[in-house]
Amino acid sequence: MTFPYKHVLLIGATSGIGYAMANKMLENNIRVTAVGRRQERLDAWVRENGTDKAHSVVFDISKLDAIPQFVQQVTSEYPDIDCVFINAGFQRATDFTSPETVDLPTYHQIMHVNYTAAMTLANIFLPFLSGKTTATDLVFTDSNLAIVPAVSMPGYCASKAALNTFAMCLRAQLAEAKSNINVIEVFPPAVQTELHDYMGAEKGRQMGMPLKEFTDKAWQGLLKGDDEVYIRCIPPEDRFFSIARQRRSACEEFAQLLRKMH
Repeated sequence: MTFPYKHVLLIGATSGIGYAMANKMLENNIRVTAVGRRQERLDAWVRENGTDKAHSVVFDISKLDAIPQFVQQVTSEYPDIDCVFINAGFQRATDFTSPETVDLPTYHQIMHVNYTAAMTLANIFLPFLSGKTTATDLVFTDSNLAIVPAVSMPGYCASKAALNTFAMCLRAQLAEAKSNINVIEVFPPAVQTELHDYMGAEKGRQMGMPLKEFTDKAWQGLLKGDDEVYIRCIPPEDRFFSIARQRRSACEEFAQLLRKMH
């Protein structure tokens, strides 16, 4: 199979997974409009790749009130966008056994960026995507920790679990409505990116799967047409997949039951 979308809006593209996926898509002759907070990185990326297929927009997704204007602006400038890839990630460790050390504003920011902003972006983009006459796509960068949490990072795990729940419900609702919008989730393991810099840049960027290896595996999953792309699941893998698949099956069966009741 091939990735059927021709112009991807990739949010969170100035580093890590977003940056690598943007480059992978360009390599495969897909136009990419990269979105991020850091103007200088976006400008450098466009210079490196040329303006024929590489475009950029500066935006901070944490500014929820500005999202409608951002969506209106980017869809007016690039009306051929047919895939929105929402790649938000902010991670910190939190130890609730020492509640006096818990930085609540930071904890709230994790939920705000990883879940609330991602959900808001999806909601505001839905009318634009559903207005297309061809298939369109919403892609979320989730995490294996949405399925099996790491106890040292409750905020990050909870935010990704919330995003996974939202994506499952959205997928089921759109399927029931026979929408042209597909919902895809990519579930990374720990990947060697800036996400872990809070642990110390040298230590953090050695944690997990090399970025190129992850990107290649994620791209293969997207090419296959999977709507859940899991990479190097938390062992034992059979238990991990059992949890993930049973949870999705239960969600879809419950959705059918609720529809019958109404």
